[in-house]
Amino acid sequence: MSLRARINAPEAPNGQQEENHLVAVYRGKLLEEIDLAEMSSLAAAERRARLERVLGHIISREGPVLSTHERAMLIRRVVDEALGLGILEPLLEDASITEIMVNGPDQIFVERAGKVELLPLRFASNEQLMQTIERIVSTVNRRVDETNPMVDARLPSGERVNVIIPPLALSGAALTIRRFPRSYTLQEMIGLGSLDEHMLMLLSGLVRAKFNIVVSGSTGSGKTTLLNALSGLIPEGERIITIEDSAELQLQQAHVITLEARPANVEGKGRITIRDLVRNSLRMRPDRIIVGEVRGGETLDMLQAMSTGHDGSLATVHANSAEDALMRLQTLASMSEVEIPFVAIKDQINSALDVLVQLTRHADGTRKISEIAIVDSYGREDYRLVSVAKFLPRPMGADGTVHGSFEYYPLPRRVADRLYMKNEPLPAAFGVASDAGQLVVRKGEYPA
Repeated sequence: MSLRARINAPEAPNGQQEENHLVAVYRGKLLEEIDLAEMSSLAAAERRARLERVLGHIISREGPVLSTHERAMLIRRVVDEALGLGILEPLLEDASITEIMVNGPDQIFVERAGKVELLPLRFASNEQLMQTIERIVSTVNRRVDETNPMVDARLPSGERVNVIIPPLALSGAALTIRRFPRSYTLQEMIGLGSLDEHMLMLLSGLVRAKFNIVVSGSTGSGKTTLLNALSGLIPEGERIITIEDSAELQLQQAHVITLEARPANVEGKGRITIRDLVRNSLRMRPDRIIVGEVRGGETLDMLQAMSTGHDGSLATVHANSAEDALMRLQTLASMSEVEIPFVAIKDQINSALDVLVQLTRHADGTRKISEIAIVDSYGREDYRLVSVAKFLPRPMGADGTVHGSFEYYPLPRRVADRLYMKNEPLPAAFGVASDAGQLVVRKGEYPA
């Protein structure tokens, strides 16, 4: 069986083993003839080119008979093993892959277009997988071993990496790499079916009018992508501070300060948390604060910032619905070391938060805004949400595609007033409700 056929044949594990053996043999021969340490001063491209030339001579001198394509594939695999991340290297170069999930040496899954698929690839051994993991974490000055079996980091190229190894991972070392997301505008997201023109107009007005907005959704629902798109609507001239665990936002404005949390070093020292950064950002004269994701006690600091002059701030939170998002924010805020009763936290949320945007990832892999809800409660009242837009799905068709429609409802009067005072147009699809909830202004006729 040819080298190419073996690579593409998941049903032939012996062929895969033979290929891995061939790669290991020529990696050893290459390292016998060249010292990688002596090449450390070279640029990455020059280092790779030199290794490819040396390996080409070795194969010509003593290698198997291969076609031009098979020879190129073998050289690529061997050099990837010597310099890069081995069989993961071409996956990282594939722009269609958004996530790489390695479950032990024998299973490699990827996510493409929102769908997960198993690849016909495997590591030669658990040792080779561990070598790849150690090479990844070493690039960010981290280590992974039995005393430190979990690592969460960001690669210099932007990918987020999570590693967990035995004894915590019973089925073998697990490696998850989330690709740096491509930046989309809201207009591009309309083309993907995530929202429509009416929702775009409403969200644009809410951001420019400096409403405090939290984007909510489950893992992989597109929260960071939407947050980045919303932040692109912030007018030039405002001082924006972004705070993230792993820097993913790609703002295009001129006046942006990017802050990133830092994990502890190998001695367990030097950790800087999201909460530390939120507190510090308040001393930096921000016009807007954007928190990539609130996960703990920093939620209370973020809410206080939103309610004390930093209008127009944005954040994301993990939750499955807008109602769940409010309860999760309350729980996270209570994780602060500050002793504060739930009723006081409820007051903070009602005072600080204006809008919740809920995202849903559907069975066909598409991601849509499933709800835009206004926080319409005050003080220590129970939470009250007013939905102004929803995606109403229909039963999935035979083609496996999710279909449905976006529906719109009257805006609370105070929201419409605030948009009007900021010279933001009221979207034609929405009406305006009175304080009692009745529709008092027909769609497109505001102000009354």
